[in-house]
Amino acid sequence: MRSRILSADLGASVDPAALFAELMAAHGLGARGSISHGAVWLDSGFSAASGRSYLAVSSCAVLSTQLDEPVFEWMRREFVPTEIDFSGAPAGFRLGWVGWLGYELRGESMDVAIRAHASTPDAAWLWIDRAIVVDHESQSLSLMALGEGWTGELQDWREEMEALVARAALRDDSQSTRVIHETPVATWRDNDEQYLEMIAQCQNSIVEGDAYQLCLTTNVHVEPAADPVHTYLALRAANPSHHGGFIQVGDVALLSSSPEQFLSIDPSGVIETKPIKGTRRRDVDPAEDERLQLELLASEKERAENLMIVDLMRNDLGRVCEVGSVVVSKLFAVESYATVHQLVSTVTGQLRADVSTVDAIAASFPAGSMTGAPKHSATLILDALECAPRGIYSGVFGYVGLDGAVDLAMVIRSIVMDDRGSTIGAGGGITALSVPAEELAEVKLKAAALLAVLGVRAR
Repeated sequence: MRSRILSADLGASVDPAALFAELMAAHGLGARGSISHGAVWLDSGFSAASGRSYLAVSSCAVLSTQLDEPVFEWMRREFVPTEIDFSGAPAGFRLGWVGWLGYELRGESMDVAIRAHASTPDAAWLWIDRAIVVDHESQSLSLMALGEGWTGELQDWREEMEALVARAALRDDSQSTRVIHETPVATWRDNDEQYLEMIAQCQNSIVEGDAYQLCLTTNVHVEPAADPVHTYLALRAANPSHHGGFIQVGDVALLSSSPEQFLSIDPSGVIETKPIKGTRRRDVDPAEDERLQLELLASEKERAENLMIVDLMRNDLGRVCEVGSVVVSKLFAVESYATVHQLVSTVTGQLRADVSTVDAIAASFPAGSMTGAPKHSATLILDALECAPRGIYSGVFGYVGLDGAVDLAMVIRSIVMDDRGSTIGAGGGITALSVPAEELAEVKLKAAALLAVLGVRAR
């Protein structure tokens, strides 16, 4: 019998946060160093009214450190659309692979030397063949599994999940978003003077004609280590986003409230990218908040920065799309989130018939919004300035489905946790028009909400 995507209705939805906490507790997940497999929550947001979220655990993880071949070559072989009956599954994630690609994989995609690799894997993928689906529009829950029918072990799993949902409905997680450190200590990799000096060097490279724009980054490390489950619940409440996510593989966890989509590809090959460049803070006063939004939209510097990345992404998509199909469907749209306004553009295209989804990912990786332009020169300049690997930050995370669908988000506004503590990356685009003090303030603004979740307050 042909395998298909099975679906089973679980009735009215329960709080996804309670469901997540119960799922992690039931499988002994979340505690540092406690697992050799992984967990996933592809999260549409704290107050999502549409779309779907997906929760799953996996006992099959593939890490870049385990491979004896390039990551993208492994992906080309393994991430192939499968002859499965998808008629019972709605659009979106229809099972497959969920994971991340770290920034240093630019060594493969751009054929450049990598001076140093991060302590976290350059890539980690979890095989997901069953999941809990939260439909935010209908406010309902269902199960999704790959198989021939609800019999044997799959029937046992279905009954186990039905019991888990019943427990989640009774769960009191009113305290679950409180993340308490006895003495949280935050250490920036670069102090303010060092970061300002790097900005000056970026602007000198731009004046010399070596780049048009450079996405300069740094990071802040927080000790001691925190509980990833409670931390993610706090993060999604404090800084909700449509592309939130939790991925834990072994003792490494990625907690993201990313607002930026890297690539989406539907099964017919329609591809979309939504680069973000341009940021303003939110304000509690509606009039001031609107003024900041209009200021962002009118900023010559922010519009120029955004346009440079749009042109770069048009070029990246042009390498894998049908001639004439790449268009900018939205230019300079303002999207507002809990802590910031962002300037967002949208570029779409149609993949050529001879191009796989992995080819498309590799052609655009790393995203231009995290490098600058031109991409090759920008990454070399930044590598020399930053003097440290970015790791998972500046990479991408999300899924590559069995039906060929892809949805990957940028690893920004994210916390990477392991047994040594938590690390937050932050940065911004530097142009000739940049005001160094404002760029430094933007970095601190982007990190502030995530630091607050970890118990570190702004000074």
